[in-house]
Amino acid sequence: MSPLPDPALMRQDAASIFQAGISAADPYQAVKRYLVPELLSDYSKVHLIAFGKAACAMAQAAQEIIPAGKLAGKGIAVTNYENVTRIDNVDAIGAAHPLPDAAGLKAAQIIADRVRNAKENELVLVLVSGGGSALIPYPAGQITLQEKIAATDLLLASGATINQINCVRKHLSQLKGGGLARLAAPAHLHALILSDVLGDDLSSIASGPTVANDTSYADAIEVFKAKGIWEQVPINVRQHLEQGKLGNIAETPKPGDDIFKNTGHTLIGSNAISVNAMLQAAQNLGYETELYSNCLCGEARAVGATLVAQCVEGRLKSPLQSPLQNQPIALLAGGETTVTLKGNGRGGRNQEMALAFAIAAEQQGLTGNWVFLSGGTDGRDGPTDAAGGIVDKNTIKRMVQAGVNPAELLENNDSYTALKSSDDLVITGATGTNVADLQILLIQPAP
Repeated sequence: MSPLPDPALMRQDAASIFQAGISAADPYQAVKRYLVPELLSDYSKVHLIAFGKAACAMAQAAQEIIPAGKLAGKGIAVTNYENVTRIDNVDAIGAAHPLPDAAGLKAAQIIADRVRNAKENELVLVLVSGGGSALIPYPAGQITLQEKIAATDLLLASGATINQINCVRKHLSQLKGGGLARLAAPAHLHALILSDVLGDDLSSIASGPTVANDTSYADAIEVFKAKGIWEQVPINVRQHLEQGKLGNIAETPKPGDDIFKNTGHTLIGSNAISVNAMLQAAQNLGYETELYSNCLCGEARAVGATLVAQCVEGRLKSPLQSPLQNQPIALLAGGETTVTLKGNGRGGRNQEMALAFAIAAEQQGLTGNWVFLSGGTDGRDGPTDAAGGIVDKNTIKRMVQAGVNPAELLENNDSYTALKSSDDLVITGATGTNVADLQILLIQPAP
C-alpha cells in the first residue's frame, strides 16, 4: 500500500473496517450457525421469544429452522422501532430505547403471559441481543413505568457503568435478573445470546433475564448512593429497594436455584468476534495491525485524549518502527465507554470520544496523516441519528471555518453539533445488531 496524500482514502478504509466489524455480528447468520435441529428434537412445542436490537433478524432465522408444527403459536420479537420488520409466524413489536416506553411495557407483559403458560415438556427459546433491557420493561411491585424511566435516566446522566445500571434494573423488574427463567419453570429454556457486554457476562446482557443474579437489593441502593443521586430517586423505587434489602420482597434468583436446572445458554456473537474481523479487514487493506484494547472503557473524552497522548509519546507501535517503510498502522479496539453529562448538548459516547480525540490531536501535535473512527455497532450513538464520529487531521480546521468552537461544544456535551459542522458524523442507519462499540485509528507516517 503506497503512502496516501491525504486522509480521504484512509477515511474510506476506516469505514470499510468498521463495516467488517458490524458484518461479523450479523444476528441472522449467527442464529443459523447455532440453532441446530438437535436442540429442538426433545420438545413437543417451542415458544419463540426474541428481544433486543437484533430481535427481528434473529427471529427470522429461528422461524426458518423451527418446524411450523412445533411453534407454540406465533413467536414474539421486540425491538427498537427502526429495526421492526415483518416476519412470518412472528409478531414484531416496536418499543423505545434507551429509555423504555409504554409499548415496551405491553410487550413485556405479553412475553410474561406466554412464558407462564409454557408446559414442562416444552421449550422456551429466547433470542437475546443488546438493548433488550430497555425494550422489555416490566416494573416490579408498585413502581410505575415513569418512575422506572426516571431512575434509569438518573443513572444514564450520572455516568454509571452498564453493570451498575443493570444491577439496579434487575431489582426493579419482573423479568430481568433471572425473572424470565423463574416464570418459565418448569418448562425448559434455552437462550441464544448476542453479547453487547465486554467480557460476555451473561448476567449483564439485557440485564440477564434468563440467568442467575448474584447482586442484591443492597448493591442496587449503593449504586445510587455512590453516584450521589439516591435522594433524587422516586419514592416508590427507593421504598421497593429498601423493602427488598430488609427481606420483605423476594430476591432475584441466585446461582444454584432449582429453576435453572432446565436452563441453557449459547453465546453466538460478541464484541471480541467483531474486533477480530476488523483486524483481518485492516490487514487485507495493507495495514500493520495492533489491538489497542478489547475492553475499552472509562470516560469517553478521557479515553480519546489518552489514546492521542500514547501515540504522541511513542508508547504505542509507531509507523516509523514498521518493518516496511511507510506502511500505515491500524490500532483497533472494542468496548463501551461512558459519558457524564454536564451540559445540555446532543451526542453520544462515540461522538464525544471522536471529538475529544480531534481536539487532543490538535493540541498535542499528532503528526502524519491519521483518521480516527468510533462507532456503535447498532448504528445509533446516544439519542441521535449517528452511529458515531470519524475525524482526521483537518477536522478542527473545518469546525473553526464553520464558525464553531470545538472545546466549548465538548464541554457542553454537544459533540453532535461539532461533528456535523465538519461533516464528520458516521451515519449508518439501524444495523439490526448490537455488540457494543468499535474504534479504529489509522496512522500514515509523514513522508
